[in-house]
Amino acid sequence: MNSGQTVFSQLIDFLPRHEFSKCVQRYNGNHRTRTFSCMDQFLCMVFAQLTFRESLRDIEACLRTVESKLYHMGIRGRVSRSTLAEANENRDWRIYADFSQTLIPIARKLYAHEELSVDLDQAVYALDSTTISLCLSLFPWARFRRTKSAVKLHTLLNLRGSIPEFIHVSDGKLHDANVLDMLIPEPGSFYVMDRAYLDFARLHDIHEAKAFFITRAKRGFQFQRRYSHTVDKSNGVLCDQTISLKGFETKLRYPDALRRIRYTDLDTLKRFTFLTNNFALPSFDITQLYKLRWRVELFFKWIKQHLRIKAFYGTSENAVKTQIWIAVATYLLVAILKKRLRLEQSLYTILQILSVSVFVKTPVPQLFTNVSYRDAQDDLHNQLSLFDF
Repeated sequence: MNSGQTVFSQLIDFLPRHEFSKCVQRYNGNHRTRTFSCMDQFLCMVFAQLTFRESLRDIEACLRTVESKLYHMGIRGRVSRSTLAEANENRDWRIYADFSQTLIPIARKLYAHEELSVDLDQAVYALDSTTISLCLSLFPWARFRRTKSAVKLHTLLNLRGSIPEFIHVSDGKLHDANVLDMLIPEPGSFYVMDRAYLDFARLHDIHEAKAFFITRAKRGFQFQRRYSHTVDKSNGVLCDQTISLKGFETKLRYPDALRRIRYTDLDTLKRFTFLTNNFALPSFDITQLYKLRWRVELFFKWIKQHLRIKAFYGTSENAVKTQIWIAVATYLLVAILKKRLRLEQSLYTILQILSVSVFVKTPVPQLFTNVSYRDAQDDLHNQLSLFDF
């Protein structure tokens, strides 16, 4: 890697620029644009994500102090607060959503061979959502409750590498189960979900697509036991049953057999009841696959803490979605950097070092080989590490 390049320009070398150009052309993003292109906007926003800028004025002040370096960072236009605000307001957010979708298969391929705690060859996904609270007076288009606005980030996370495979940004009113209609189930894959997604008609669609789901049962749901399987109670599994649903409407929605597993977590002594359409895996493996669902919650916690998706630079729907999707693209870009350069540090540590080194002309691998530091886990005993490989 060229030691004459700044760290920021080395990072953006990993971007597939031809794919970005396709996304811009698809939505005519540079129409009537002379000095500040979509790429300029994207790079300014990536800079803001990497360096934790608080506002558009903050971005402008920081970049104008290094104007002589902007051209080599890929930023060709003059950076100003008003120009960036106008770009976030008017340029179609789908440009950056589509570009993020082009980064996902690149990252997925790099992390395809990461091991899970369960010996399994198939892909495993965790589906969940997180709510980002907003001020009703500033974001009236995202009304959630009478005195509150919010947007929801629905995410399907590939548990091999914690790569988001699918993201949908909605207002706070969209029920989680409705997102199942947007997914195209991958045959043979496992989809791990909590009770919010317990919709038997939609789960049957996953079953018909030859995919598997694992979810938790709600209290009081009606079923009829067909058969009880032998279990080893020493690992916490209490029962493993083949069941059918009771009730006229419920049987119409899911007419096939289900597997019901009751389990006690030996560490917390909490009891869980799982439902799945997979009858091949051992019952204990089913419980451990569901336990991996915490990674999607950790993903949400991580991006909220370390990227700018809770405080927004603009108040329109387009500006908010633009910022969220560029944050996702930044996350994927750093994940790709980590794997391609074979960096051993956690993603948290990588971001912290990049945030203070974006203008340094040092090869990126050298930043992580010639620096003595303590890993983030030394200081954050209660903070789980998302990329802890």
